[in-house]
Amino acid sequence: MGLKFANGVPDCDTFRRIFEKLDPKELSECLWGWLGYEREARAVVAIDGKTERGSGNGEHAAYHVVTAFVADSQITLGEVVTEEKSNEIKAVLELLKLIDIKGDIVTADAMSC
Repeated sequence: MGLKFANGVPDCDTFRRIFEKLDPKELSECLWGWLGYEREARAVVAIDGKTERGSGNGEHAAYHVVTAFVADSQITLGEVVTEEKSNEIKAVLELLKLIDIKGDIVTADAMSC
């Protein structure tokens, strides 16, 4: 079973080029369908923002990502990228509109309030 690569395992640049070709909206719809099927019992959804270390370059500042994480199953339900930490509150509201949190306990830090 498994994949056989005649020339060895592709390097990270090859995987990066493949992921760059994917349509984010189509991939998101596929993942949402899978998560909806796999995620039967929900309990605690943690909302938190983090700056992605090393993601900045000469063209843009480092990415700040707000994430919704299901603690029990350790699945990330969604992420929204902001341009600055000051936009985290707007990103939290946008993220909450994207995910199903009905019946869940949602936690967030002070930055999200």
